[in-house]
Amino acid sequence: MDNPYQWLQEFLGQVPGLLQPVIVAAAAFIPYIEGAGAAALGVLAGINPVTAALAAIAGNLLCVIGVVLLGERIRARLLRRRAERTVPSPPAELAAAPETAGTRPAAVLTATPKPGHGSRGRTRLRRWVLRFGVPGASILAPAVLPTMLTAAFFIGTGVPRGWVILWQAIAIILWTAVVTILTTGALSLLGW
Repeated sequence: MDNPYQWLQEFLGQVPGLLQPVIVAAAAFIPYIEGAGAAALGVLAGINPVTAALAAIAGNLLCVIGVVLLGERIRARLLRRRAERTVPSPPAELAAAPETAGTRPAAVLTATPKPGHGSRGRTRLRRWVLRFGVPGASILAPAVLPTMLTAAFFIGTGVPRGWVILWQAIAIILWTAVVTILTTGALSLLGW
């Protein structure tokens, strides 16, 4: 049987050897391709499986770390804005009146955060994380969702960034290693 990936091998053969892992790492930035898919493409293109896997892991992990850091900043900014909106300033006539001991303006007493906008989705996601935990969800999620999206969900629900990065790294390494081994084994069996 002829090798159907000959064109890919020829294309990548035109690229200098030092740049081939960089191309694999760049492919790992693409959602749904990620580390596992990029490593498989690298192996199919004729790159050493260990080199392809390491490059794919590095590219996918760099992207996830970027998503986590950016997501954390966005979440902090949104929470700060929400906190500023939930404590309205008292009306001018109440603000000017001195407070008597033990009393506060009525506007401050009624200022409670409103449930609603988006809280059902957050509750559902929190239940999912509680059901599987961050470790289980991180390891299972790449079968259906990109690791970047999973990391953003975790950060959005308030999971600490170190915990998200740790478990996303474990998931990326695990899935990339498994797919690299399966791809290498399949190519060996087929004699390509």
